[in-house]
Amino acid sequence: MLFGKYVNKFYKKYWYLFISGAIFLILVDYFQLKIPEIYGSIINELKNGTLFSDSSNELGKLLNYSLQTLGVGVIMFVGRFGWRNTVFGVGVRIEADLRDDLYKKALSLDQAFYKENKTGGLMSYFTNDLEVIQRCFGQGTILIVDALFLGILAYIKMVILSWKIALIALIPLLTILIGSFFIERIMKRRFLARQKAYEHLSDFANENFSGISVIKAFVRENHEARRFSEINKENKDANLRFVKISIMVDIFFTFVLTLIVAILMYFCADQVLKGAKTVTGEEFDVGQMSELVSYFNTLIWPMFAISQLINLRAQGQASLKRISNILDTPVNIKDSDDVILDSKITGDIEFRNFNFNYPDSKIDVLHNINLHIRSGEFVGIIGRTGAGKSTFVDILLRTYNLNPGELFFDNVDIMKLPFKKVRDSIGYVPQDNFLFSDTISNNISFAYTDLDEEKIERAAKLSDVHDNIIDFKDQYKTILGERGVTLSGGQKQRVSIARALVKDPQILILDDSVSAVDTKTEEEILRNLREIRKGKTTIIIAHRISTVKDLDKIVVLDNGTISGVGSHDDLLLNNKEYQDLVRLQSLEREVEGGEIDGE
Repeated sequence: MLFGKYVNKFYKKYWYLFISGAIFLILVDYFQLKIPEIYGSIINELKNGTLFSDSSNELGKLLNYSLQTLGVGVIMFVGRFGWRNTVFGVGVRIEADLRDDLYKKALSLDQAFYKENKTGGLMSYFTNDLEVIQRCFGQGTILIVDALFLGILAYIKMVILSWKIALIALIPLLTILIGSFFIERIMKRRFLARQKAYEHLSDFANENFSGISVIKAFVRENHEARRFSEINKENKDANLRFVKISIMVDIFFTFVLTLIVAILMYFCADQVLKGAKTVTGEEFDVGQMSELVSYFNTLIWPMFAISQLINLRAQGQASLKRISNILDTPVNIKDSDDVILDSKITGDIEFRNFNFNYPDSKIDVLHNINLHIRSGEFVGIIGRTGAGKSTFVDILLRTYNLNPGELFFDNVDIMKLPFKKVRDSIGYVPQDNFLFSDTISNNISFAYTDLDEEKIERAAKLSDVHDNIIDFKDQYKTILGERGVTLSGGQKQRVSIARALVKDPQILILDDSVSAVDTKTEEEILRNLREIRKGKTTIIIAHRISTVKDLDKIVVLDNGTISGVGSHDDLLLNNKEYQDLVRLQSLEREVEGGEIDGE
């Protein structure tokens, strides 16, 4: 069993299962110790010749002992059925609840957390670590109840039969208790190393499976296989180090217990030959010798339970520590105390001397940004790679904490707006066009629990992907592969656009979201946006001049600053950075036989 601030609440929540499980266990343990008494009585009857001395009562005695044994067996069967359902059941329930807590916490953490922690590594918390904690509450409860109740009760019965022999039996128990103090620390360190090795292995495998097409394209299968073998060997070695210490503990305890059994057998025989007396004054005979040895054999399990409990507790503490590290991670993105709940977001955005740097960097990615995007405007953001375009839209989604008084929605500081309300007012098409392993229909309607097919199809038509979808055998019910691998790059972009359009948000952000489609499809999508987005703000980040040249306003970013704002024609006349972009793209199109932009 484990104790800690994230698991203590489960003792209160599932108290009825813990108590009923303990009662069932104690019931089984109590009646289990009745069996040696019955066997001892039978042996004494046989020794004294009284079991069959009265032929008329012969069957009656045998039947009585048989019925007693059967009764104990039935009670133990019912008890074991009861504790397996309650004790193991509580472990499974706690594992599920803790997984929910861990997942909710993961959803609340910011982008910086996921830059430091990789997906494969995080999955090990949700699998291996939670499984260990589940065993601690399930198997651990059984071990601790048996170690205490069954062990104490069996030892008391041994004392009643022979206190001298009972003292000898204390030797292995004290040895285990003293050794456990040192062993637990070693096992905890070994288990932590084992979990970290598995985390590394899981992360590597996840990353390789996600990038399998790149590995094959560059013919790096053998190289990655060798790397995997190296990491797998590290994981194997960490497991072997842990298993070795576990085996050594079991061997040590088994040796001590076997030695004590041999010593006990010698002293028991000696007591019988000397005609020793029990604590109650009865003669210590063969039947009681058999009974005492049976009690000690029963006591062996609690002793083993202690060693297993040490092992399991060390693992559980290590896993709980790892999970607690996640649950203790502070939630950085949250509403301020003076948040304005009744604010309205119409799409008016203003940057006032805005500066931004990522939490792990002191260098400003965006600096001295002054820009006013009025509600209903179509605005293009363009610039060279690394100019800060994607960062520009990330901050609009409030995925980072910003300096107060620098970014305003409808003349209200974004830091005083509920961050969920800000995100709910924005439709976002990310650069990576991430799609889930679900139907196309569910991917488009992702923002809603239930959405009619008519609205889904309308969004698909507006993003010019409807015709592609109906070509599939299952049409909108087509299941996409991992990360939307079933679709081409252009199709993924258009499905992502449909997912954002179905929200009909006040602010729509497209982050380089038409780069994989041809010029004709791009023009069709932009024309549709013009028709349906009247009066609502639309921000389009692009690399191609053709994407932004007809928008209301174009913002040119250069090394994190705004080098120019205006229409296509204005920037052609007055902005060198924009002129260079046009010239370069015009040359590219000229080489390909295309028309030169701006002419």
